[in-house]
Amino acid sequence: MATAATSGPRPAGRLRHWWLRRLAASMDHPLPQRRLFLLPTRFGLGWAVLVMVLLLFGINYQNSLAYGLAFWLFSVGVVVLLRGWLNLLGVTPGLRLPREAFAGGEARLGVVLKARRDRTALELRCDGVRGRVDIVDGLGETELALPTPRRGVQALPWLRLETRWPLGLVRVVAWVRHDAELLVWPHPVEEDEPAVRHVGAGLEASDFAGLRRFQPGDSPGRVAWKQWSRTGVLATKAFSAPPRRQLWLDYAACRGDPERRLSVLCARVLAHHRAGDRYGLRLPGFTLPQGEGEAQRRRALDALARFPATRPEGGA
Repeated sequence: MATAATSGPRPAGRLRHWWLRRLAASMDHPLPQRRLFLLPTRFGLGWAVLVMVLLLFGINYQNSLAYGLAFWLFSVGVVVLLRGWLNLLGVTPGLRLPREAFAGGEARLGVVLKARRDRTALELRCDGVRGRVDIVDGLGETELALPTPRRGVQALPWLRLETRWPLGLVRVVAWVRHDAELLVWPHPVEEDEPAVRHVGAGLEASDFAGLRRFQPGDSPGRVAWKQWSRTGVLATKAFSAPPRRQLWLDYAACRGDPERRLSVLCARVLAHHRAGDRYGLRLPGFTLPQGEGEAQRRRALDALARFPATRPEGGA
């Protein structure tokens, strides 16, 4: 059955994106004054209404006390507005991407703020997640826990900085645009067979290979004491380890839908990496040569994350 074509972004959404792009500041650059916006809070609106009421009361009744209080509250509001604006002006935002993120979990996005002087009560918002940071000695850092519901390449939402300091009369807001992307690995799903999960684990050196000269730090249990009693020369027993498993993790050998297969392969990659095995990865249209270590682990998980959501034709 034919499916309906997916419509593009709505005109209102495109207009909002275009408008925000024109208003947003750039990442890793100090926030300029033309990119800071002052929005009144409810408390600030109430403050303004109070000033107007006192001013009208003073005009109507020629009350000097009402005049003085109205002008004093107005002056405080102006000072608060200026201090809040200066609290965000010149702040340089930066991002620290997480080293790894799995689907169904959270990505710890690091946000680094720099400034020439101390700043206080800065709030961060990104995709509904909030954080708070103070800049002390020119540097402030925090982390935002962003949800990662699915695997693949995900564009990170833009960052919004704001402050209500010192009295909360206004919100000084700045949007920060960036092109950062996050690569989310599949959610690992282990199979029922324990042999699959623990292949390669528990390999130990067990075959006697001969004697070698004793070196400081060798275990006393491996010193050839009989050899020492006969010759007076300390020697250490050497053992050879059995070869580690060299295997292939094959997409076609897994069962289930494509996403489950990728999740199973993800769990296998993690298990064989912990066991120190040498392994390769076979996906439809892609083959990762056998290897080991942290670099091999990241290459395999990156390949699983970038695998197309729709299974290619000819795949098992």
